[in-house]
Order: sequence, then C-alpha cells, then structure tokens
Amino acid sequence: METKSKYPGLSNSEVANRKVRGEVNFSAPTTTRNFRQIFAENSLTLFNFINLIIAGFIIYTGSYKNLLFLGVIVSNTFIGVYQEIKAKKNIDALTILNQAKAIVIRNYEKMEVPQDEVVKDDLLVVRRGQQIIVDGVIVETEGIECDESQLTGESDPVEKQVGSEVFSGSFVVSGNAIMQATRVGSESYTYKLTMEAKETKGIYSELIIMMKKLIRILTFVIIPVGALLMVTSIASGTHLDKAILGSTAAMIGMIPEGLVLLTSVALAVGVVKLSKKNVLVQTMGSIETLARVDVLCLDKTGTLTSGKLKVVEREIFPTCELKEVSFDDLVSSMISGLDEDNATGQALMTHFNQPEIRLKQTKQVPFSSARKWSAISFENMGSFYMGAPEYLFDSFEEAQVLKMQEAMTHGLRIIAVAKSNNEIEGNSLPDDLTLLGFIYLEDEIRAEAPQTLKYFKDQEVDVCIISGDHPETVSQIAKRAGVSNPDKKIDMSQVADEDIPELIKEYRIFGRVSPEQKRLLVDALQKDEHVVGMTGDGVNDILALKKADCSIVMSNGSDAAKGIADFVLLDSNFDSMVGVVLEGRKVINNIQRVASLYLTKTVYSMILAALFIFLSSPYPFQPIQLSPISSLTVGIPSFFLALRPNTAPIKGRFLKNVFEPALASGVSVVLFTISVEIIGNMLNWSYDEKSTVTVWLTGLICFVALHFIAKPITWKIRALIITLVSLFLLIFIFFGNIFSLVNILDIHLMLVYVPMMVLAPFVFYGLKKVFHHLLNLDLKK
Repeated sequence: METKSKYPGLSNSEVANRKVRGEVNFSAPTTTRNFRQIFAENSLTLFNFINLIIAGFIIYTGSYKNLLFLGVIVSNTFIGVYQEIKAKKNIDALTILNQAKAIVIRNYEKMEVPQDEVVKDDLLVVRRGQQIIVDGVIVETEGIECDESQLTGESDPVEKQVGSEVFSGSFVVSGNAIMQATRVGSESYTYKLTMEAKETKGIYSELIIMMKKLIRILTFVIIPVGALLMVTSIASGTHLDKAILGSTAAMIGMIPEGLVLLTSVALAVGVVKLSKKNVLVQTMGSIETLARVDVLCLDKTGTLTSGKLKVVEREIFPTCELKEVSFDDLVSSMISGLDEDNATGQALMTHFNQPEIRLKQTKQVPFSSARKWSAISFENMGSFYMGAPEYLFDSFEEAQVLKMQEAMTHGLRIIAVAKSNNEIEGNSLPDDLTLLGFIYLEDEIRAEAPQTLKYFKDQEVDVCIISGDHPETVSQIAKRAGVSNPDKKIDMSQVADEDIPELIKEYRIFGRVSPEQKRLLVDALQKDEHVVGMTGDGVNDILALKKADCSIVMSNGSDAAKGIADFVLLDSNFDSMVGVVLEGRKVINNIQRVASLYLTKTVYSMILAALFIFLSSPYPFQPIQLSPISSLTVGIPSFFLALRPNTAPIKGRFLKNVFEPALASGVSVVLFTISVEIIGNMLNWSYDEKSTVTVWLTGLICFVALHFIAKPITWKIRALIITLVSLFLLIFIFFGNIFSLVNILDIHLMLVYVPMMVLAPFVFYGLKKVFHHLLNLDLKK
C-alpha cells in the first residue's frame, strides 16, 4: 500500500485533542452477551422463580432437608455461567484478532489503526469490500457504490459522488474513495440500533427455542396442578405439612431444571473447541444449524479455489490497433488507474506491473459484480473496458469462440479488453466497442477441497456451486474438485428470476450469477424445505450469506462479508467446515439423548400429580426423595452424555426422538406407582413403605431408560451406570433416614418389588414400541 497522500489529514495533536473531547469511535460491538446478561440469563429464570416459591413452602413445614434440591439448582446455574463466560472469552479474543483495521490519513501519511482509534474529522480510505465504520462525507472518488440494505432494506447499490454522505453499517460494493468522518462512536447512524440489537440478542438455537416453548407450556401446568393437588390432599384429611411436601415434590418433578442449561453448556463447549481450531463462531446457535444443513452453496473463488489468481496467457487480436501504447502497457495503466484490490485486480497488477508509458486518466467506472465490467478513459485516447466477454459483447468470431471454449475447458477465467472512441457515459456500454484481446487467469483448487466435498457427499449434503464466472469454467473446476453432477450447469444471465424455483430442482452448477440471484437461489432452496449453508468471501456474496440459514466466510474474505457471517474460518481452511459440522452433530445427538432423561421425570410427575388429585392417598414422593433420582439417573449421566463424541448423521424428528423413550419410561413409572399404591393399601403398608418402594422402582425404570438412551454402550458408559446404580442402592441401605426411606431389604417389601423389578425392562420396551407406532402415525398425518 502506498503510504504517501496529497491530503494532510489530522496532525497528532489534533487527534489527541479529539480523543480528550471523546470524539473517538468505538470498536464494533461483540456478538457475545456481557457478563451481566450471562448471569441474568442463567439465574433469573422462570423455573428458578418457581423453585424459590416451592422452597418457601418447604421452609414453612420445617422439613429443611427437603431443600436439598436447591443445591442442584445453584450448581447448575454456576456451571452454565462458567461455561458461557469461557466461550465468551474465546469468541471475544478471536473477534479482536479478526477485526479489520481502518486506513486513515494523518500527517500526509496513510496508516492502519484499530477501529476504536478513528476520531472525528479523520480522513479514511475506503475500498471495495469494506464496511463503513463511521458516518462521513466523500472527499474524493472516481466512482463508488454503497450497499445500504442494512439501513434501508433496499439492496440496490447507491452511487456516491464527492460531497455525498455515507453511513456506518453500509459497505462498498464498487470503487474506492476517501471520506471524512463526521459522526463517530455513539453519534454514528447505526450505533444505537446496533447496540440495541446486541443487547437483546441471545443464543439463537432451534434446540433452545424448542425447549423454551416446552417450558412455557409446563409453566401454565405446574402451578395450577400443584395447587389443586395440595387442596385435594388437605380436603382428604392429609396433614398440612405432608400435603405441602407432596405437592411441592410433584411440582419439582415436573420441572426439567437442567435441560435448557445443558443445551447452552453443550453449545458453549462446542464454541470453545472450535475456537481452538481457528474457527470464530459469531452466533453460538449456528453450530447446531450447520449440522442440520442439507444443501451447501459454495462460491467458487476463495472457497473451492485458493483465490490466488495468476495470469497464464494473454491474446491480442488483429482488431487491436493501438498506436500510442502497447497492449501490456495499456492493461497496466488500466489496472493502475482502476486500483482494484480484489483477486483479479491483484493478479493483473502482478503480471502487468511495469508500464513504459504512463497514461493520464480522465474518468472511470469501477468494477461491479452486477455489471461484471469496469471502464477507464485516458486523455486523447478514448475509453477502455475490461470484464467478462459476454457482458461486453453479444457475439464473437468463430475463432474467438473456439479459443474461449478451450480456455473454459481448462477452468480458466477470461477477461476481455475492449476500446471505445467515445467518452464513458454513466454505467452503460457504448455501441462502438472493439475487442482488443483476452487475458486468461488460472485459479488453483484448494488441496483440501476434494476431501471436504467427498465428506459432504458421503453425509448426503447436496453441494451447489454459485459463481459469477462463466458456467463452463465453473463446471470444469467443480469436476476437478469432485463435485457431483458437474455437467448440470446453467448460465444465470440468460434466465428470468421467476424461473429460479424450478431451476434448483435440476441444476447444481450456476454460472454468471448476479449478487441478487445468489440471494434468490438460497431463498428458493429454503422454500423447497432445505436447510441452506452458504460460503463466500466477497461483497457479491453478502446478500446470499445474510439470507442463508448458516453463513461461512474465509478470513481472507472482505470485511463486510466477515461482519455478517456466522462462522469465520481464521486459517481460511475449507476443511475446517467438517469440524464445525461434527461439533453441531454432537450437540444435537447428545442433547436429544439428554432431553429424554429430563422429560421422563416431567412425564411421570405430571401424570401422577393429575391422578393423585382424584385419589384419597397422599402424593407418593417427598422433595428430598427426588434428589437421588434426579441426580443419579438424570443430572450426572446427562453431563457425560451431552459431551459424548457422537457425530452420527441426524436422523428423524427431534421431538419424536426425544418423547419416544421419555413417554415409555414416564408411563412405566406411573403404572408401577399405581400398582404399588393399590398393593400397599391391600397389605396395609404405611405411607413411608409405599413411598420407599415407589422411589426404588422409579429409580430402576429410569436406569433402564438410561441404558437404552446411552447406546451404544461402551465400557465407560457401562462403568458409569454400574457406579450410579451402586450409589442409588447405598442411599437406601445407609442414608434411608436422611431421605425419608425405610429398610428396602425388608422381606415383605421385597416380595412385592422384586417381581416388579424383573418386569420393569419388559414394560419399558413394550411401551416404547407402542409409542413408536403412535408417534409415527401422528407424523404421517
């Protein structure tokens, strides 16, 4: 980058004075929540509020040992806060490393400074692909276009001239300029909107949203059912204290207290693991989304290929009648004047880098992904155009067509150079264009691309290539990279937008795609019930990246593209996407297992609470008796299962997979509980005896469900289950008084519960088959 400037810019003392006055910019707000939000989100929950109310009733009874469940609540909250703070620190550290610098002019020098060191009245150099970080006024430009869709909702580029205002939050899609900062920091146009968005934005996750919906439904059930149970218990003659303990136990059982927490923890752990692999996760829930992706849209340049273009050949045609300058010097002057810093511009600068004659520029039209060409005028020479051949000319000579076809079969990009004797007029092409020659550029395929694409193919993820290059060039590169059906290609410049929904059903290689068409392609795939991932690196990809369910950008991509991406691959390694998918699968598969464990307790507690409203007997559980069941059959194993390396493809529907084992185990508990209640009354058992046998059988059924949910059973899982069952037994033998349990080894109790223990696995698996059939019938409807 040239460091000298004709503009003085601010002096060091002027910069210092503005910093003292507070006229300085802020860093871009982080994508993570602050510490206060993290603590509030994990502790100030509706369920914690209900738990406090329950604790108040238990304190009234004086049975303080039944407050043991609060220990689980506090530890869950602590773990959730700790894990999210750990994830936040990793994300924030990588964000700082990834944050783009601003180029300012000070003391006649161009220099890079962090965004939070830009001050009011600074002169900033802005280029194609960069996001505008402060409000300002254009001081110098040969033509610049900004996308202000994030501010206005309109995606059409807005042309800016000297004196035009530009706003933070917009980004440059064409051209370069020098602007003067007029409003910085909290005074800038988008700062307030951005901060409000950051304040309210939590972890977006389908899993968490689904869990919270379930929790909202449970909330409307828990309090009325608990209140009714207590009233009916008192009315049937149960002592007030026992009625309170029974109803509070039912309410505690209905609360899946750690489920949302564990989902957040699993996502946070995934973020930490990915950050160690140089993947910046800007939205935590996107880990889960990418695991669900079934169509992956790739922009060829910078994704399948390295983006490091090089000129391999140039061809001059007889129509090239340049008298004042050679073809190479002309191209060199054009590149120097247009000053494009994209991959094509840099390749041309490298090859045509030493012009013998300097031409005086009079006007220019910078390159645009929508136009696919740029233009420049030189004094007393006319105008010269450079871009995609078919966008500059409607037809070619047969020899030229053959040459183009040959180049495209080798995956080369073709740049046409043309001349007009007329001055440039706006953004339209003149009628007298003459083709001077072709420049051929080659882009190397990333070494890891074929292997990564094979992985996605094996995982039944469909791959679409969406590129601005000629479809034949894209097809050849796709074939070399191992993309399926590379011959199913189409030139999008020849189709109407309304035909896109039908085209996605047949084609997978889309060439000559405009930025707006990229967005429409993603939209059509989503409407066809696909979960769409999009990778890209330039401003021409931004509309599609924003529309996609999940967006991935390489670290060498444009600032604007990185700013809106869900993932930034900091080492620009396409293979890193495999790791992201695997982490997402771990989260979904393991939370699916864990959710079944938590909802088992919810299912049987809700059904039993509803039944015991109409029965004259007191509720069979006390709050303290649920603690060993919750801890040993749900809490402890769930943390091991939630972090298990289960990377199998996601199969079936989430709710069906979750509720099938939960309903089977929950209904099994209900059947055995009612059986114990009936048999116990017939044998004149005390409340404590019925309660002890019920707790024992409930724990056993939950262990049977755990054994099913934890499959495949490894030696570690087997050892875990054996250990937990042993601890459960020890509680009955040595700590019965603490948990209000009688001697479980009493022979007259064993005569009842031992046969039930033998029946428990058969009842669970039988009910599982029934619910599997019923849920499948419901899905077919």
